[in-house]
Amino acid sequence: KGGVGKSTVACQMAWTLASRGYSVGVLDVDICGPSAARMLGATGQTVHASGTGWTPVYVSPNLAVMSVSFLLPDADAAVVWRGPRKNGMIKQFLTETVWDDDGLDYLIIDTPPGTSDEHISTVQYLQAVGGVSGAVVVTTPEEVSQADVRKELNFCVKTKVKVVGVVENMATFRTKVSSLGFRKPAAAGDGNGSDGDGTVDCTDEVIKTLKDKCPEVLDLLATADVFPSSGEGPRGMAEQFGVPYLGGLPLDPNLLKSCEDGKCFVETYSDSSAAGPLNVLVDKLVKALPVEEEMDAEAINQQLMEE
Repeated sequence: KGGVGKSTVACQMAWTLASRGYSVGVLDVDICGPSAARMLGATGQTVHASGTGWTPVYVSPNLAVMSVSFLLPDADAAVVWRGPRKNGMIKQFLTETVWDDDGLDYLIIDTPPGTSDEHISTVQYLQAVGGVSGAVVVTTPEEVSQADVRKELNFCVKTKVKVVGVVENMATFRTKVSSLGFRKPAAAGDGNGSDGDGTVDCTDEVIKTLKDKCPEVLDLLATADVFPSSGEGPRGMAEQFGVPYLGGLPLDPNLLKSCEDGKCFVETYSDSSAAGPLNVLVDKLVKALPVEEEMDAEAINQQLMEE
């Protein structure tokens, strides 16, 4: 579903894996609306072509990204391509990108909404070389999102792609009381208020009162269900399809800021409300898709001798 945070989850999963020492690549196949470059701090960079292929942009020694945005003349240029040209670009990304010389531990592919050309081409090209480990499906709690996500889950069934799990993004809003803003109805002499909405800002007054009267409240987490869950929610949807529920990510302003600034959220804001849930999500991903250690030559020879 568009707008549920697929790119946010993909890029911050990549950052988190890289922070743990894994070699990670991010491939953005959202040809018409690429955002991975911005969220990984690679805006304005370009890829380099050589006889061996395209060299992706490295944002850290073990995190690289490839996106159509690196090939555009400017950040606001529109990509007006029909299906065959999109498919050709995705094939080039998959076959001509030269990732780390020692290979990648994880290649995370950020896809656009829907179940159309980009998804079909990506799955077909990867399945041709046995390279589809699974799909992480992102949704928000409301039915408008889940209705489209169920179609994506059925797409995975039809294309025989394993679903690693469902992520419930923006499950709640959660932040420290000290980070909240406060407003009160405008008094009669204040007209329509400071912002023309009939209210005036009273944040400083409220925070000062809390510091004086009840300072321990400032460190509490304030929560709210911004998007109320429909029915049994994403957890129930995951159970219906027999796939894992990986957990929920709260609507955390610092998570948004990390994506805007192209930073690793769990390192930059390790105490923020979504840092723990994101780490748990990545823990489950690593458990579901463990990296296979390469055997050295001596171990291989020993195994052959034993056989």
